[in-house]
Amino acid sequence: MLKLLGAAMILLAATLAGFRRAGQYADRPRHIRGLIAALQRLETEIMYGYTPLPEAMKRIAVQSREPLRGFFAAAADSMCAPRNESAQEAVGRAMETHWKATAMKAPEQEIVRQLSCTLGTSDRSNQANHIALALQQLKQEEISAREDQAKYEKVSKSLGLLLGALIVILIF
Repeated sequence: MLKLLGAAMILLAATLAGFRRAGQYADRPRHIRGLIAALQRLETEIMYGYTPLPEAMKRIAVQSREPLRGFFAAAADSMCAPRNESAQEAVGRAMETHWKATAMKAPEQEIVRQLSCTLGTSDRSNQANHIALALQQLKQEEISAREDQAKYEKVSKSLGLLLGALIVILIF
């Protein structure tokens, strides 16, 4: 009876690990779409609202879902008094603390990091051009993430279950 319970727990744990990995493949395109929407709102705030960057980031944080909400809120807080950091420093600090909570990978992080170098340091039209470039790059990453999801989501679920069954067979 105890062996059966142990086998069931091993199988359950491996299956849940597979489903968690599959969830990461499903979350990545969703998080990228959220980042694209947030950057489009940022572009609108900068171009048409003439909103200062820290305030625009706060507004985007309110309109975004987690984990992006925390990222934009942290960046906005770092740009405000008493810190008064540049956009590059604020985004870098927010990435250190909040990026791990997203399912996004290094390419998306690098796109945002490059964008942060130009935010707040140039005129509105130049910032809009850089945001448009970042949006284009993120859309390509979203396509890649969707392809990865289609390839690996079902495989991850099945692999978790099968590895659990293999472990149970090898142990017993």
